[in-house]
Amino acid sequence: MRVEKALLEGKTEELLLTETSSQPVSKKKRRRQKKSSSSSQMPNTVMRLFRACKDVFSTSNPGIVPSQEDLDRIKSILDRMKLADLNLSPQMPYFKQASVPNGKSPITYLHVYECSKFSIGIFCLPPSSAIPLHNHPGMTVLSKILYGTMHIKSYDWVDVPDESSNVTADPNLTHRQTPEVRLAKAKTDANFTSSCGASILYPTTGGNIHCFTAVTACVVLDVLGPPYSDSEGRHCTYYNVFPYENFSDEANESVVSDGEEYAWLEAKGKPEDFVVNGDLYTGPRLAGH
Repeated sequence: MRVEKALLEGKTEELLLTETSSQPVSKKKRRRQKKSSSSSQMPNTVMRLFRACKDVFSTSNPGIVPSQEDLDRIKSILDRMKLADLNLSPQMPYFKQASVPNGKSPITYLHVYECSKFSIGIFCLPPSSAIPLHNHPGMTVLSKILYGTMHIKSYDWVDVPDESSNVTADPNLTHRQTPEVRLAKAKTDANFTSSCGASILYPTTGGNIHCFTAVTACVVLDVLGPPYSDSEGRHCTYYNVFPYENFSDEANESVVSDGEEYAWLEAKGKPEDFVVNGDLYTGPRLAGH
């Protein structure tokens, strides 16, 4: 989602601070400190995720999908990640349903890291909140639900013959005919929980266009490779959805399959009622980055 840049403005770089003591200590205490120091030098889960992402995405280019082996390396770390690894808990205020005029509670975004090659971020959704249907142009995205139950609906674009590009709309929808209306095939339409493994979507497959709806309060961690970039043409586009039957064109019949769900997606701007508030990430730091 195109929120990372705005949330980063005005923030200063945060560094990992290590406390030291100049007071003399006993042998027993030194042994305990040595053991503790040895344990603390082990990379935390967030640091392992960062290093894996850096290894996998540092040499990749937009639209080029890393090898499945590399993606599985990141996925295996995400699959083991818990709320506590990020210093989050279900009792935090992010997950309370607020009383707002339009009935939609704001979503909270916690920025972990971003560079030109990849980004790591956390979305905290109160019950019934939603991230509207949007795309990920030229991007590979790994998402892991860390808490709660979330409904995911996703689509992939369908390649249609050139002669079918000018669709004939239902008379009631003629005002919606624009070059921005495209045919898409549903990929996912189901509920997922924190017990589910991380999902992977690709530039052209895997449900690249998706929306999230919080069935309960939930947390999802996203890894985007590369992240959105207006300057590089990776804009976040949102969509209206129309049933397949609302637009008719004989040429489309050659690309649709029985038993599959299709829809027409119309590009639009960011919904006014989609509110994302940024807050400070307080989990483990990425030392030296």
